[in-house]
Amino acid sequence: MSHIRPVRPEDVPVILQLVRDLATYEREPDAVKATEEGLHAALFGPAPAVFAHVAEDDGEVQGFALWFRNFSTWEGVHGIYLEDLYVRPEARGRGHGRALLRTLAQIAVERGYARVEWAVLDWNEPSIGFYRSLGARPQDEWTTFRLTGEALAEFGAENAGVRA
Repeated sequence: MSHIRPVRPEDVPVILQLVRDLATYEREPDAVKATEEGLHAALFGPAPAVFAHVAEDDGEVQGFALWFRNFSTWEGVHGIYLEDLYVRPEARGRGHGRALLRTLAQIAVERGYARVEWAVLDWNEPSIGFYRSLGARPQDEWTTFRLTGEALAEFGAENAGVRA
C-alpha cells in the first residue's frame, strides 16, 4: 500500500539516489550534478520554489515526485510542473506512481490551479502508456526548447548590463 507524504529533510539522500537512478534509466547516468546540500537548500531553504512528495511502502521510500509551480497566462492561474516522477523498478505496479500523480492533481484542484503537466522521453513507451491510462494527453503541437551549458553562458553574457 502506497503512502504519500511531503518530503522531509531526512529524505534528501534517498531522493538524490533516486534522481541518479532516474538519470541512469533515462540513459544519462553521468548527467546528475545535484548534491545533497543543493537539494536540501532548494527544498527547505527560506523561500523554497521546488517541492517534493514521496511514496512509502512499509516505511521505505519507493518513489518521488519533484515539482514546482508554473503559471498560465491564458488561464490566469498557476499550475504544477512535474519535473521528475520516479518509482524504483522493483516497486512498480503497486500504485506508487498513480498515487503520486493523484496527490499532485489533488493539490492543483484544492488550490485552483489550471493544470499538471510534465515531459516524457519519446522512447519511454511504458510511461507514455501509463500517463494515457490516467487521462493525460500529449501536447504534440509543442516542441520543448532548452538553453543550457555554453550556449546559455554565452547568450546570458551578451549585453550583461540589461536586466529584467
